[in-house]
Amino acid sequence: MSRYFLEVAYRGTNYSGFQVQQNANSVQAELEHAIQILQKEKITLTGSSRTDAGVHALQNFLHFDFEGELPSHFTYKMNAILPPDIAIQKLIPVNSGAHCRFDALTREYKYFIYRYKSPFLKDTAYYFPYKLNMDLLEQAAETIRNYDDFSSFSKRNTQAKTFICHISESKWYCENDRLVFYVVADRFLRGMVRALVATMLKIGRGKMTVDELKDIIEKKDSARASFAVPGHGLFLIAVNYPHDYFPTK
Repeated sequence: MSRYFLEVAYRGTNYSGFQVQQNANSVQAELEHAIQILQKEKITLTGSSRTDAGVHALQNFLHFDFEGELPSHFTYKMNAILPPDIAIQKLIPVNSGAHCRFDALTREYKYFIYRYKSPFLKDTAYYFPYKLNMDLLEQAAETIRNYDDFSSFSKRNTQAKTFICHISESKWYCENDRLVFYVVADRFLRGMVRALVATMLKIGRGKMTVDELKDIIEKKDSARASFAVPGHGLFLIAVNYPHDYFPTK
């Protein structure tokens, strides 16, 4: 039995999320369906990062086990079956103990905001035409790095056993006329990045202070955090593994 990683990218607009769900279309379900068509057997995939409804990914990983030979041009054939908004970037043979979720060291996310109306960004960035104080946003982003318990920024209906996340980078900046929040951590809770963004936007508008942000984190009270930004502004940018994790040819 051989194990393989799939590196994938997708536009999440038409999906209820990454993970397979009953009576809902998901990215993982589309990938499993495509493999079943190609291989004539059902194969279950394990994902590295479970993005929510509407969230996009420039890089995500899944792994699966398969006994026998996979067809040549596997990636090409899978992409011919998959819908246009999901693409396989690579098929990577790995050792049998490799695990795409548990072996990942960090995940990187970006949340995109545009301030001036554009018909070309409505599905991939959040339209937020309000005045923002960049200094306050940057102070809030820096404050987040000083904590590791993010109970206040997790959706309540979660199966998470721990709310500890180690954030190594957190910052706001401008990129191609869009405002971007960039964050890197070893793991993220369900809805966490969007909740951080929504809460910091309140600070940027002067409707909340940085000290109030600290209090929300320390009191571990999700009722005081804001979750009011849409999923379509969020991108999983990268999933990072140890150096030399993937075998070389």
